[in-house]
Amino acid sequence: MKYFLASLCLLESLLHALTQCTVPASEFQLEGDYLIGGLFDVHHASGLVYHYRPEAIDCSSKPLILSSYRRFQLMRFTVEEINNSTSLLPNVSLGYKIFDHCSDTQNFPGIFNLISVNDLIKPWGDTHKNLSTVSKVIAVVGPITSTQSLSVAPLFMVDLIPMVSYGATSSVFSRKQKFPSFLRTVHPNKDNVEVIVKIVQHFKWRWVAFLNSDNDYGNDALKLFIKMIKDTEICLAYTQGLNDYTNYSLIFKQIEAQEVHVIIVFAPEWTAEALIESAIQLNVTNKVWIADDAWSSNKRLPKEKGIENIGTVLGVSQPEVTIPGFRDFIFSSKSQTQCENAKQQMFCNQICNCSDLSLEKVIDADPSFSLPVYSAVYAIAHALHNVLQCGAGRCNDNITVYPHMVLAELKRSNFTLLNQSIQFDENGDPTFGFYAIIYWNNSGDAEEIGFYKFPPSFNFFINTTKIQWYTKGEVPSSLCSPECPVGYAKRPDGIHKCCFTCEICPNGTYINNTEDPYKCIDCKETEWSTEGSISCSLRLVEYIPFTDSGAILTMIGACTLVGLTLATSVLFAINYNTPVVRSAGGPMCFLILGSLSLCSFSVFFYFGKPTIPFCILRFLPFSLFYAVCLACFVVRSFQIVCIFKIAAKFPKLYSWWMKYHGQWLVITVAFVTQALILLIGYSYGHPKPSNETNWYPDKIILGCEIDLKVSSGPVILLVFLSSLCFIFSYMGKDLPKNYNEAKAITFCLLLLILTWTMFATECMIYRGKYIQILNALAVLSSLYSFLLWYFLPKCYIIIFQPHRNTQQYFQGLIQSYTKTISQ
Repeated sequence: MKYFLASLCLLESLLHALTQCTVPASEFQLEGDYLIGGLFDVHHASGLVYHYRPEAIDCSSKPLILSSYRRFQLMRFTVEEINNSTSLLPNVSLGYKIFDHCSDTQNFPGIFNLISVNDLIKPWGDTHKNLSTVSKVIAVVGPITSTQSLSVAPLFMVDLIPMVSYGATSSVFSRKQKFPSFLRTVHPNKDNVEVIVKIVQHFKWRWVAFLNSDNDYGNDALKLFIKMIKDTEICLAYTQGLNDYTNYSLIFKQIEAQEVHVIIVFAPEWTAEALIESAIQLNVTNKVWIADDAWSSNKRLPKEKGIENIGTVLGVSQPEVTIPGFRDFIFSSKSQTQCENAKQQMFCNQICNCSDLSLEKVIDADPSFSLPVYSAVYAIAHALHNVLQCGAGRCNDNITVYPHMVLAELKRSNFTLLNQSIQFDENGDPTFGFYAIIYWNNSGDAEEIGFYKFPPSFNFFINTTKIQWYTKGEVPSSLCSPECPVGYAKRPDGIHKCCFTCEICPNGTYINNTEDPYKCIDCKETEWSTEGSISCSLRLVEYIPFTDSGAILTMIGACTLVGLTLATSVLFAINYNTPVVRSAGGPMCFLILGSLSLCSFSVFFYFGKPTIPFCILRFLPFSLFYAVCLACFVVRSFQIVCIFKIAAKFPKLYSWWMKYHGQWLVITVAFVTQALILLIGYSYGHPKPSNETNWYPDKIILGCEIDLKVSSGPVILLVFLSSLCFIFSYMGKDLPKNYNEAKAITFCLLLLILTWTMFATECMIYRGKYIQILNALAVLSSLYSFLLWYFLPKCYIIIFQPHRNTQQYFQGLIQSYTKTISQ
């Protein structure tokens, strides 16, 4: 009996040993000196499940995510590769504990297992009291989504357990105050969205829709997208969060109603698959789809029946990196018989339930995020290598490794992996890698057509010749309003800047689309533009130079006038005591001729580039001395009337006039009054150079600006003197035929009125540079009217009819007129 019992025990031992040899260890666990935790969503639990009592989810009963299973196997391969390395962690074995993290709310048993020590979770300080209770889990790889990471990260942050995610891209993880031990080997949403914005700008799409998963990952991307397009021409026409209860039919109807042709989809692959499959079923056509890196490399969708009808699919993708040896690892590991035995004591969600999965499907699954998984495991291994002070083929076994020590070395990571320098910035984000820009071609493959390299070696490129658009030709457009023609400004039509009407920019304005496409900008005063211009041209500056033929002739006329007045003065001086000179005014003639000469100096300042002195001298001599000239003719006209009409009827008035030299008193008062008016007026606002820009759009006419309030005083005085002169001279129109000073003065005044009326009319219809010549001619005409029609007839009598220049002749005329009056 004794021997029989011994034989049974031996048999039992042999059977147990044989069983242990033939049943391989679980894919989810591997013993080692140090363990790395792994969180991979091998299965995906969609929707919310309500329970009447607490229970953990059974991930193996949920749909398998083939791409996640591939990444799960990649972590196993990477650990095995490191263990086989003689340079990295020599004589140190790495193990792993991997959990199927299929839900972001019901996977906590696995998390607690990772942070526990001997199945207990203790405060960090207590673990130091007994070094044998230090956990072997030195870091965790994963999980992939931002929502999953947000739910579990705080548990790892408490003890500063390094958490290296290969897929969580939300911007919140860059905040080290909240996530001090979080690092990632995938670029954050900011970079992904930036590439998408670059693609949209590259093809000049302005009117886009943004569909995102209704979770931390998608909502963060939406906020970043809105922020990045703020100062661009891109408008967000439509946005909608996607979840398990989304009404895709309503979404596509709303997108179609908005006439949006470009749809950006920022969602995990299972959400994107549901969206694209719905688009195929609902016959959504003629769209450009832009995929983020979570689903752009999907292997199944490009081969889906009817996928070619939805339009053109572009995307941003993680670079497809071939991991050497991974294919052989899959074939060798999966060829072994899988036997999940209860004696292996599987922990919650460490069962794959995928033994019937073909090897080719695993190899051909979506390879995205391969490099992030691979580099995450290697980064932890290199950090441990440094903590253990490994070198010369061995590591220091006397060092107790705590997770925070691994974290410190992780932050200082700097090693080369697959020709890439693996480093992290101060936020724990990677500084390595780049994005590939892909296009789903007609063969059902994601073809790489461009790339986006991050700074400092920034580079963006798209080979558009590889894209076969659904339009069968040109790049599709997506605009709320068609671009305005050249020279037109946009007028907003609604709340979106991309929706507008077009209005042509009027004369004197231009449009600068790079500066502000919504505003017609006024040209400078020295510039001009026609209707619908995109720039202004310099105006042509015009004025009358002294070399102008018209200016030369006018100045010759002024010089001739001075010469004629001088000659007349000499002639009158020689014949001073003759009746003609005395009847013309005697000494007053010389004052009139001198005033006419001084007035003519104004003519010379109408030419050349206007300056302040030129503008003052253009008006001052004429206004001052022409007042003297008119005052002389007022006095002369009054004297003529007084002698022949008033003297007989009002003898006292005539005697007073003669006694007090009334004629010189009037002339003096007129001169002093005009001088004071000019002095006071010019002290407030003298004439100054001005630019006439309103009359001609393409020219600047240089002239002199006159303040109407200042110039009105001298003009009023001149008009008043002219009116008095005309009244008195008209009263003497019936004087003797040959004694015709009054008639001559009246005629001169009529010429004066006609001259300035013509000039005023010309000013109303013409403002060109030759208005200066016309003004100078008007001044000359005013001077010549008195010189030619008052003094020239008298010069003619003195020279050619001396018999009429006798005392007897004049007395005969007077006696004859006196008899006529008495009758």
